Amino acid sequence: MKNHIDIIRKPFRFVENLTSSLLLASIALLPVIEVVTRFLGRPGIKGSSDYLQHLVLWLTFAGGVLASRENGHISLSIATDILKGRRLKVVRAFAAFVASAVTTAYGFASWDLMQNGFAPDATVGIFPLKYVLAIMPVGFAILTIRLVMHVDGKWFLKLAAALGPVAAFLITKIPLMFLPHLIWPISILLIAASVAGAPVFSVLGGFAAILFYSSSGETTVLANEAYTLISNPIIPTIPLFSLAGFILSESKAGERLMRFFNAAFGWMPGGAAIMATLICAFLTTFTGASGVTIMALGGLLSFVLMKSGYPKNFTYGLLTASGSIGLLFPPSLPVILYGVVAHVNIKHLFVGGVLPGLLMVATLAVYSIFIAGRSKVERIDFKLSEVWTSLIGAFWEILTPLIVLVVYFGGYATIVETGAITAVYTFLVQVFVRRDIKIKDVPKVFIKCVPPISGVLMILVAAMGLSYYIVDAEIPMQLASWVTTSIHSKYLFLLLLNLALIVAGCFLEIFSSIIVLVPIIIPLATAFGINPVHLGIIFLANMELGYLMPPVGLNLFLSSYRFEQPLGKMTANTYPFMIALFVAVLLITYVPIITTGLLRFVG
Repeated sequence: MKNHIDIIRKPFRFVENLTSSLLLASIALLPVIEVVTRFLGRPGIKGSSDYLQHLVLWLTFAGGVLASRENGHISLSIATDILKGRRLKVVRAFAAFVASAVTTAYGFASWDLMQNGFAPDATVGIFPLKYVLAIMPVGFAILTIRLVMHVDGKWFLKLAAALGPVAAFLITKIPLMFLPHLIWPISILLIAASVAGAPVFSVLGGFAAILFYSSSGETTVLANEAYTLISNPIIPTIPLFSLAGFILSESKAGERLMRFFNAAFGWMPGGAAIMATLICAFLTTFTGASGVTIMALGGLLSFVLMKSGYPKNFTYGLLTASGSIGLLFPPSLPVILYGVVAHVNIKHLFVGGVLPGLLMVATLAVYSIFIAGRSKVERIDFKLSEVWTSLIGAFWEILTPLIVLVVYFGGYATIVETGAITAVYTFLVQVFVRRDIKIKDVPKVFIKCVPPISGVLMILVAAMGLSYYIVDAEIPMQLASWVTTSIHSKYLFLLLLNLALIVAGCFLEIFSSIIVLVPIIIPLATAFGINPVHLGIIFLANMELGYLMPPVGLNLFLSSYRFEQPLGKMTANTYPFMIALFVAVLLITYVPIITTGLLRFVG
């Protein structure tokens, strides 16, 4: 029986892999073609921007389906890390019940949008928009099926999970007068499902769905907000820079960079730790601080650090903290997304984030120097010849951020085009120049890259509905009115903002935090006259701590898995770095010149 199922699954897996890879490749090539044709003074592809935006829409759902196949959607998995055996199977069935109910509700909403949301003759280039949007209900339908089918155990557990779509149908298609009274019970179910391991996107989407259905009974607004966000002209930067980061992480770029940074800084006190921090900062700027560096280079860096004499606890804590240390540097995806949501100039955010980002790197460096002295870590001799040789060896990788800076900040290309150029450049270098990645392995790299990208995009899809409800209910304005009446000190407000964002970081990952929280805090900050760029850097610096905060801190989970350490132990290892970075966040918050000074200097 199992062999027959595998025979059926194999062609579907091939189609999923091929579709996702082609979509990702097309997203990278289209902007590059536009840049080349513009440089040659020739017309580009007509409607290429529309094609690009809707290719991202397709990648979101095709990749989301692929991620569900690999169980690659971001989740808390607190209960699944604790429970075993029959109890674990029951908990997973419950999580699938709730998640499948949410995906079914979004599937109904997407179907309504496809049928009634746009004019019948609307098109995307040469394609009818109606057929382009079909990927949304189809994607949600397959997600629903996969959530139910992945339930382990006997048939009645799968049947229990399959009742989720039935519950969604009753709530969304049959008017229930008492539905508003179910908001709190359903909210508790969603929180419990989150702890039980339901994907984060389904939990956020569940909150949005129940709030909308109980207040207005509207269905299409959820799908419409998801479509609006994913088709935003800036969103293609997420898959593009992520692709560049994954290509770098799958090659031997990290080893070449390690040799260079070790030669350049190994002679200093704490040199090996500083080297590790710089490498993590370098690579995580391209992967959205998603912890890919921990998985790709954690083993090698931990070996080098411990061999140099650093304690094991310090080593694991440093690498966990450094997994998000490059968040404020270009071309960081959270910075780009913040600019989109807050309507703040992205270039200004990148310029404003340079000094705060360096401050956070320096904070870890200073602490590393202290530990190196206490542990009597030996330093290596400085050799100019080794610095030069390793610089030549890592030349193509070091050139990568310089290309971003020159192309984007020089005004030669948009941020999306810059992302495409970066992705194509890293691909050509690592495949044809370095030959670290063989041609036959390229599809594997693409497929490995797709689930994390789509996982993030699916979270944005779900969080956008919740954000829209918050704004539509005028919660930010009501909160701003209350805050300005109750709090009269700007500095007290900033302190409370820091504390609130740290608490939020305990429960929300960074992309959903940006979508949900930024519309709330902007009116509050405006009331106190806080510079929009300064506010953005405060927000992102606090969210950088969120990667280290239990129970949701993504870097904690990744490090726990990578270094085979209990989650509690990994959290304890990371606390000193959290405290050090929190001090840096307070400096960024209360000394605005750190953020705005460089902006003023460059005009």
